Amino acid sequence: MKNVYKDIIINSQIAKTQLAVLIDPDKMEIKNISSFIGKVNRSIATHIFVGGSEVDTNIDEQILEIKSHTKLPIILFPGDTNQISPEADGILFLSLISGRNPDYLIGKHVKAVPKLSTTNLEILPTGYLLVENGKKTSVEKVSKTTPMLRADIDLIRDTAKAGELLGMKLIYLEAGSGATQPIDSDIISKVKGSLNIPLIIGGGIKTKQDLNNAYGAGADIVVVGTAFEEDESFFEDLLKPEIKITAN
Repeated sequence: MKNVYKDIIINSQIAKTQLAVLIDPDKMEIKNISSFIGKVNRSIATHIFVGGSEVDTNIDEQILEIKSHTKLPIILFPGDTNQISPEADGILFLSLISGRNPDYLIGKHVKAVPKLSTTNLEILPTGYLLVENGKKTSVEKVSKTTPMLRADIDLIRDTAKAGELLGMKLIYLEAGSGATQPIDSDIISKVKGSLNIPLIIGGGIKTKQDLNNAYGAGADIVVVGTAFEEDESFFEDLLKPEIKITAN
């Protein structure tokens, strides 16, 4: 069994780059998993996140296929209880602390307990904060919550810290899938400076510079999604150094 959280902590302490590639099951056909995971394996990725705001696909089948092509830890990033799979290594047990919808603060979690109790998933309590990015996201629509304003940096910082004080093991700042812009470096830096637990940054990461900005500001894990799959030049930037393709 993989010690997902222990490894995250160790890597954070030694400042090792941690990159999670997010796979939305509804956007990834089984037949394409092999080639996609091949790209992930050639990259600097350290984790694979699986999930989305709205998922209707058989997630067990997809995760089994993913596992057959990689040794990277597979962590559920669930939008609802139907995305809990015993085939994964762990689960981000997300509490949407930026909103005030009780279903996403605790309600969904209660409903998840019967399923979780029958699995060996490593459960990672995660405070999840949605930050505005310039357009309405799926998370906002599904959760019926309002994202936090970028200008309210102190409030974002204090909300993240409250999550830690409540016992969260991770804090996740999310701009949302397809965000027009990533989380600002100033926000990342201020939030990280208040925390004693790892910080995950996701949404709107489309370039190597976006990645470097997030890491430089203090992100422990950065999450990339559609840009990794759709932008070949971005993928080239994320190749492991030993297999980096260089022009003659």
